[in-house]
Amino acid sequence: MSATFTIRPITLDDNPTMAAVIRRVMPEFGADGPGFAIHDAEVDTLYQAYAQPRSAYFVVERDGQILGGGGVAALENAEPEVCELRKMYFLPQARGIGAGSAMMKRCLEAARSFGFRRCYLETLTGMDAARALYRRSGFTPLDAPMGGTGHFSCDQFYILDL
Repeated sequence: MSATFTIRPITLDDNPTMAAVIRRVMPEFGADGPGFAIHDAEVDTLYQAYAQPRSAYFVVERDGQILGGGGVAALENAEPEVCELRKMYFLPQARGIGAGSAMMKRCLEAARSFGFRRCYLETLTGMDAARALYRRSGFTPLDAPMGGTGHFSCDQFYILDL
């Protein structure tokens, strides 16, 4: 298999595959209990959820197979200039090939194009590779959560000035 991959906008037909990716990856990191994104209603309808203004969701595809995805949208219950990096998860075969960095770049470009000035994200202890990617991308840690994501089990919070 080639390490070459494509990042493209999600389509309606991608919904079941991305829901399966999220439901496979999150338990790998202990993120399947209450207060995690795996329980968000939008997991099954990502295409529709990100078809809203100032929102975008992208998938990573290699050899016709979706290996992960990530998106941006306004941070709920926050200032209108703050977006959130959302539901960025990758199957093991997408890790270590540059897909995370490429997805981060694509999501942040979208956020800037929508006029957001800051990007927030939540994660948890144990997602070490993801947290390293966030720091490499310029995110800095926060002491407390922002907005109202409902992800009360996340324990790591980051912000980036766009």
